[in-house]
Amino acid sequence: MTPEELSKIASAQQETLKKYTHRIHVCVAAGCQSSDADKVKDALSAEVKAQGKEKCCLVKGVGCMGLCSAGPLVSVETGNILYQEVKPEDAKDIISSLDGEPVQRLICPTDIPFFSKQKKIVLENFGKIDPETIADYIAVGGYQALFQALTEMDPPEVINEVLKSGLRGRGGAGYPTGLKWSTVAKADSTRKYVVCNADEGDPGAFMDRSVLESDPHRVIEGMAIAAYATGADQGYIYVRAEYPLAIKRLKNAIKQAERQGLLGHNICNTTFNFNIEIRLGAGAFVCGEETALLASIEGKRGAPRPRPPFPAQSGLWGYPTLINNVETFANIPPILRNGGDWLAAIGTEKSKGTKVFALAGQVKNTGLIEVPMGIPLRQIIFEIGGGVPEGRKFKAVQTGGPSGGCIPEQHLDISTDYESLATVGSIMGSGGMIVMDETSDMVDVAKYFMEFCMSESCGKCTPCRAGTAQMHGLLDRICSGQAETRDLALLEELCDMVRNTSLCGLGQTAPNPVLSTLRYFREEYTMKLTDASAKAAAK
Repeated sequence: MTPEELSKIASAQQETLKKYTHRIHVCVAAGCQSSDADKVKDALSAEVKAQGKEKCCLVKGVGCMGLCSAGPLVSVETGNILYQEVKPEDAKDIISSLDGEPVQRLICPTDIPFFSKQKKIVLENFGKIDPETIADYIAVGGYQALFQALTEMDPPEVINEVLKSGLRGRGGAGYPTGLKWSTVAKADSTRKYVVCNADEGDPGAFMDRSVLESDPHRVIEGMAIAAYATGADQGYIYVRAEYPLAIKRLKNAIKQAERQGLLGHNICNTTFNFNIEIRLGAGAFVCGEETALLASIEGKRGAPRPRPPFPAQSGLWGYPTLINNVETFANIPPILRNGGDWLAAIGTEKSKGTKVFALAGQVKNTGLIEVPMGIPLRQIIFEIGGGVPEGRKFKAVQTGGPSGGCIPEQHLDISTDYESLATVGSIMGSGGMIVMDETSDMVDVAKYFMEFCMSESCGKCTPCRAGTAQMHGLLDRICSGQAETRDLALLEELCDMVRNTSLCGLGQTAPNPVLSTLRYFREEYTMKLTDASAKAAAK
């Protein structure tokens, strides 16, 4: 593969698509597939044939279109029409309407804030390309950044662009990506590895899964650029086995890239070699922690180890290893295409670029969104999300999954960035965002997340293994009305102990949901304690 050959593939695919007057895109990501999107796609294809429109109409599956609550979603490129909640029996009306008025009963308005308030960088190809066809990815500029890096830049120049962009790791910790890359690049070693952390385990989170299902080549390209910049020649994608569609499309994408010479030996007629293998995780939440993930890839039990040494110095089999998550790698191709300063102009002073969130819970518009860093939480929930349904009142939003905190309404105007969320007791995390309304019991919410952390603890260190179990027991007592006032003090003491003495991030952040609900909804705890005291007095 040469740059000229890549350009020919792009031009040929663009010309092929132009032959069709009508191009119909059907979301075939997991969310819409669960609502029979495959049957909708088959019905549309059959109707095109029945009406003799094969030469002018193309039906193809594409990635997630974002508004998961309205799926299955179907878009008609001509006229920029989006249909929602489409059923197989709607196919005839949709195909018949192509040269006339759209099917009004199925129209999903695209001028609403859910679409207009987003800024898509990672998700820019979603709903546009077939994730199972490499030519579609190449036609929208895919792999151009890799060729640019290999033929026009040396590794330090690539790293410099990433540093200039201000990109921080999107896996949760927010560590500067360029700094991590430069550490691996400077390491003196005969072997180096690049690892993509796709072990997305937060309840309610589906950002990485959607990227892998909808635009897998983008992640592969980002990993290849990272390997070139750091001097690695082997990559691994660690993805949980519970993501069968993502795994299927990843395997397909890797095979296609290998056939086109975009993975393997002497890529772009250079001395650069890079291969990618997939490793399946069994669903252990702790394997999202980088040292536990590495142990799992090596065939060992997925448990964290003390740091230093950090993986950038001693990772897989003792060699320097670069670990970034799916969204981080997906940001790399556009950074190289547009320059680091381009991304640095988006977001806040310390949190650059955009962030992908999985918006879920008690909000009208649930789905996948991408917004500039720094956007107020209130705008995400009440404009993009459409607010709380059924006339109920907003109560709290959980960001950062089990490691995050519950943020009340009085803090909804804060900037959505790493530093601001930390000031109110939460974290950015990987991007889960769960909205709760007035019917939510915040003590029960804390208990739910503590039960999750307790069951997912690897058990290696006592503070996490025993501490989360003790905290869950106390929360259970409080919820059941059997706790005393002193139990609340003991709960806070345990939170402090687990947070400050646990080995890894799972234990260190496990108390966050408890601490944040105690901070903002303490009356719900004391009310249950008061009830317990009254019952005791009555006896």
